Amino acid sequence: MLRAATLDDLSALLTIENRCFSSDRLSRRSFRHLLTRGNAVTLVVAEADQIHGYVLLLFSHGTSMARLYSIAVHPDFAHRRIGDQLLQAAETAALERDCVSMRLEVRRDNPPSLNLFRRHGYRQFKEVLDYYEDHMSALRFEKRLVPQLQFDLVKVPYYQQTLDFTCGPAALMMAMKALEPALELGRKLELRLWREATTIFMTSGHGGCGPYGLALSAYRRGFELELHVNEHGVFLVDSVRNPEKKEVMRLVQEDWIEELQRLPVILRCGSLGVDELRQKFEAGGIPLVLISSYRIYGERFPHWVVVTGFDERYIYVHDPFVDVENGETVTDSVNMPIPHREFQRMARYGKVGQKAVLILYRTNRRLEPPAVPPL
Repeated sequence: MLRAATLDDLSALLTIENRCFSSDRLSRRSFRHLLTRGNAVTLVVAEADQIHGYVLLLFSHGTSMARLYSIAVHPDFAHRRIGDQLLQAAETAALERDCVSMRLEVRRDNPPSLNLFRRHGYRQFKEVLDYYEDHMSALRFEKRLVPQLQFDLVKVPYYQQTLDFTCGPAALMMAMKALEPALELGRKLELRLWREATTIFMTSGHGGCGPYGLALSAYRRGFELELHVNEHGVFLVDSVRNPEKKEVMRLVQEDWIEELQRLPVILRCGSLGVDELRQKFEAGGIPLVLISSYRIYGERFPHWVVVTGFDERYIYVHDPFVDVENGETVTDSVNMPIPHREFQRMARYGKVGQKAVLILYRTNRRLEPPAVPPL
């Protein structure tokens, strides 16, 4: 029988721990702590009063990723596929918590565990040297728990930002390429868009693109668009302390808004929910959404993503940022599934919760982008 572990299981869990591991063991105190905290789940397979094995999961409040912290089967019950049962139950528990992926570490010298995870579709993406107490290396694995997106309308190509501050241009390039397949993507276009859409005299505190500058860059390239913002404060100003820089940002944004108001561009004050975004997408629009990166990367900075599709549970996005330092690859940033309610929480930025959605549509209108003077 599969069930959640309780404090009454402490002694049995410790017995399994001591029988299965010679180092890096969980103590009674650690088990007690993990059994009573809200962001951990321990499941056991048991018959009567005897526990055959356990799996322990950790959840983060900031991301949609679960971590399989420990899994063990009592040696007396080996070769009964109990590990497979526990792993499948762990994946189900992670999905119930709206997690879209699972990560774990395995000792390099543990073939049975390595075979278990590979058999269930986990892929190795990193080796961590000197990870365990006895200096053995760990192999880090990950599995996406939700299916790959099946495109119904538009297949958005992927472009990885090449600089820390060019997520906006990279997201805009992906949207433009989806609507105009002949468009060539590259660093020159990425930097040109950034120069057009950013108050680039800043040397610190602000280097990203706000919604109004991106909207103008898209319009100048012939796309129809609509822009939704929930308030009229200066975007991305939270990280800037210098009053003069704040004033420059205010004036630049004011100028952009005045120019947009003279153009056939839809400007709306309000926010869009997932259902409204889906309607725009199904009508042929490609949405760019400003989010706070905290719920993905654990750091608070403004970040643009481009929407690639929907299903009943997830909204899918291309994230132009690839977190290489933490073992991510482009595959991890393509069609990233985010639960609807989690996306609603992350689609805002700053102390006042600024929201911005820029939606591009195909059009026959064509204008040459303005010349940008060299720096």
